[in-house]
Amino acid sequence: MPLHMIKLCVGADTVEDLMAWRCENERSEPEWRMRTRQTPKRAAELMDGGSLYRVFKGVVLCRQRILRVETVGEGQAARCEVLLDAEVVRTAPMPRRAFQGWRYLEAKDAPEDLKGLEGAEAMPTELAVRLRELGAW
Repeated sequence: MPLHMIKLCVGADTVEDLMAWRCENERSEPEWRMRTRQTPKRAAELMDGGSLYRVFKGVVLCRQRILRVETVGEGQAARCEVLLDAEVVRTAPMPRRAFQGWRYLEAKDAPEDLKGLEGAEAMPTELAVRLRELGAW
């Protein structure tokens, strides 16, 4: 089973905000990269079918497939860049408490894609989150 990564999406309140930001920055940076301070020790597992799950205002709403994990720089200046697939896949909303940095996410704990759920993609995010909180979905 693949290993995933989960990270808070700072500066964007919705998936649409994230996509708008990407459109604005696509020319200056053609590859979609997520930068972080620490390089994952389990990078090989992340690149073997893993995804980056994004948390918006306490709820996981989407994911992107991880293509590559690279360490850039050396010593104190070393940073990690995670190259992501351009396709953003919406997921079933899953509440998640705030945390700093990123965390590993086991496949068994990851939310399912909305593509596989009948009619779920057309459902407003707020409604989906509320149904999830009530245990009705």
